Amino acid sequence: MNIRTYGDKLFFMATTRTYDDGCAAAHALDLVGERWALLVVRELLLGPKRFTDLRAGLPNASPNVLAQRLRDLEEVGVVRRRKLPPPAASRVYELTDWGKELEPVIIRLGRWGARSPSKPRDAALGIDSLILSFRTMFDSDAAEGLEATYELRFGDDHFRAEVAEGRFEVERGSAERPDAIIEADSNALARMVYEGRPLAEALRSGDVKIEGDGSAVERFLGLFPLPEPATLAAKT
Repeated sequence: MNIRTYGDKLFFMATTRTYDDGCAAAHALDLVGERWALLVVRELLLGPKRFTDLRAGLPNASPNVLAQRLRDLEEVGVVRRRKLPPPAASRVYELTDWGKELEPVIIRLGRWGARSPSKPRDAALGIDSLILSFRTMFDSDAAEGLEATYELRFGDDHFRAEVAEGRFEVERGSAERPDAIIEADSNALARMVYEGRPLAEALRSGDVKIEGDGSAVERFLGLFPLPEPATLAAKT
């Protein structure tokens, strides 16, 4: 850990490596620029998680690296640990209020990255990543005239999603009397939303199950258009 002094305040840096640059953006990268750090933040944007839950969301991060990133983020005030009351009595990690301010940064970064011509199209998409991508890609014009509540089920993970007045809200938990329930794994739902796989085909294969208003489900699948890929300069 590196300790830096600014005026009469001490700042604890997450790493001994630093840009040593007075720019606030450089300082932000000192805090959250290490590999996996922003993805840890991404995994906590939808609520607290146990270490095992974080491991499930970031399967390519080794346990040692993940534990180190959590310590780093806790030291700089982005993440904190909390013990849940009985009967759970387990320890969880959650974002501090300051840490939650990174959400629009991650949303904008995700939209920017979605325009990359080199983005791998066949990479797996985790549950929280998919839900956050819905927040990122939601198109209010596509939702014109739609008012509906959905429950999205991914195994034991349930989310309540609501579309109303051109706005989209989604949170962890079950919906009360939803217009439609969509049950799938995250990759199956992503293929329908982002690759245009027909709902009827997914239903026939058993990859997706729905209850309730089928037309509301069809509308839901069209609410998240991807931005146009960036145009790269031609090589000379």
